Amino acid sequence: MILEQPGFESSDSKRVYQHVERNGTVEAASVRDALDIPESEFRSVVDELTEKEYLTERNGTLALQLDIGAEREYEADDITYVVRPARDEDFEQLVDTIQEITDKRTYAVGEELADELRYEDTVTRHNSVWSRVFFVATVDEYVVGWSHLDLPHSDKLRETAQLTVGVRDEYRGYGIGKRLLDRALAWAEANGYRKVYNSVARTNMNAVTFLEQQGWDREAVRGDHFTIDGEPVDEVMLAYTF
Repeated sequence: MILEQPGFESSDSKRVYQHVERNGTVEAASVRDALDIPESEFRSVVDELTEKEYLTERNGTLALQLDIGAEREYEADDITYVVRPARDEDFEQLVDTIQEITDKRTYAVGEELADELRYEDTVTRHNSVWSRVFFVATVDEYVVGWSHLDLPHSDKLRETAQLTVGVRDEYRGYGIGKRLLDRALAWAEANGYRKVYNSVARTNMNAVTFLEQQGWDREAVRGDHFTIDGEPVDEVMLAYTF
């Protein structure tokens, strides 16, 4: 079943959810104060939203809840790494990792993603228009790679999603990229999506080759779509169909 859009029993429920959705993990008391909702009514709203599993409440904080799975540990050669859903506390490391990779490579879509995260200042999004989920790979609790799904909710696009993936240079060759990619694909398939897609600049043929080796198809090439270092560059459009 495709990711359910949230529904609310009252305007206060919607306001509380939207506040948390836009601000990430936040203290419950600060939400109540910001929205000027009396304590008894606020508690009723929080109980409703946590019962519906829209939000989680831990140690006085509220956070968005999406069923995107648990963390898994892997060993490869001389390192151990964890692949898990991203959390709001990963924000700075996640943005830094995306920026590090996109600065070194012609990864236009990833560069746009880093800018989007900085602007919105939160990791996960889920509202009536669209959703965004991240998985991260960590080594010694530091984010070294990510996979990401952009999930529109419009009727015509609700079965397709954009996927990006990247791993820091020093952690390549351990299978981390494939684990991240597989995790995002498994989540998309389990939630009813029939197709995911990505766009890569032709100058980043390593990424094109990697995706094709994982069963992705090259659907089209859009000529001179990007401008990189002052030069027009083709966009290679790839997709994976379940």
